[in-house]
Amino acid sequence: MRQTNQTRVTEFLLLGLSDDQHTQQLLFILFLGVYLVTVLGNLLLIFLVQVDFQLHTPMYFFLCNLSLADLCFSTNIVPQALVHLLSRKKVISFTRCAAQLLLFLIFGCTQCVLLAVMSYDRYAAVCNPLQYPSIMTWRMCIQLATGSWTSGILVSVVDTTFTLRLPYRGSNHIAHFFCEAPALLILASTDTRTSELAIFLMGVVILLIPVSLILVSYGCIVITLVRMKSAAGRLKAFSTCGSHLVVVILFYGSAVVTYMTPNSSKEQKELVSVFYAMVTPMLNPIIYSLRNKDVKGALRKVAPRNFPCRLGIFH
Repeated sequence: MRQTNQTRVTEFLLLGLSDDQHTQQLLFILFLGVYLVTVLGNLLLIFLVQVDFQLHTPMYFFLCNLSLADLCFSTNIVPQALVHLLSRKKVISFTRCAAQLLLFLIFGCTQCVLLAVMSYDRYAAVCNPLQYPSIMTWRMCIQLATGSWTSGILVSVVDTTFTLRLPYRGSNHIAHFFCEAPALLILASTDTRTSELAIFLMGVVILLIPVSLILVSYGCIVITLVRMKSAAGRLKAFSTCGSHLVVVILFYGSAVVTYMTPNSSKEQKELVSVFYAMVTPMLNPIIYSLRNKDVKGALRKVAPRNFPCRLGIFH
């Protein structure tokens, strides 16, 4: 469907990742499997943290928040993408598109801040172990988590407002598989430089500032580890930070490509979008639990005797 120049767009047509029916069927199977693993993995991690007293620590409190954001982030995008892979007409209303954009940004921006908060938590644990209990009190944890969600909401409202305030009266064909700001701005029937600048500045706030805090935190951690005389202590400290650092690299690397490099090709941005919208939320609980003795111990406590971890798979 195409709108005339005088008629405001009321719905968009998502072109998706491929026009080939066989490819779409393969993508459906792949995306469905990824989404199921994402849902089960994040729900399991949240459940284990809630039921095991040994996981009632600041690190796992923030990890629960990250898993919740991952779960909502993926659920906002993947189910609709799955439906469209089996549909001939991949239509989404303007209102639904606006809601998807807003929620996508809320959960994505919240993850950005949460990862920075988690790096500060690791800094406090490694560099100030004796003062750690007095620094990361439960009141402080709740304030940091609340601040993460609040800042994510504020930045997403700004980005969504500057994207949707533009008139859309031309083509309504979105060259993407979900509603994302860069893909929508291309369709605006007016100059978009002001909106692009605003979104770029918000990207600086929500991407580069947290990344800077993460780099400072890990710089201090590295210095502390170098000075640490005990090899066992150094290994333990590194193991508590390694998983978080991997997640940071995966998430921020893909987000920077999409929102801070406007000259990237359409195919590159679509591939990166698939990675951070589907793959990263699936990998996070796996990365945090695969080599984590505390999480595996909690899983053994609640698992039935014939569960894989009882058979030694997770040993």
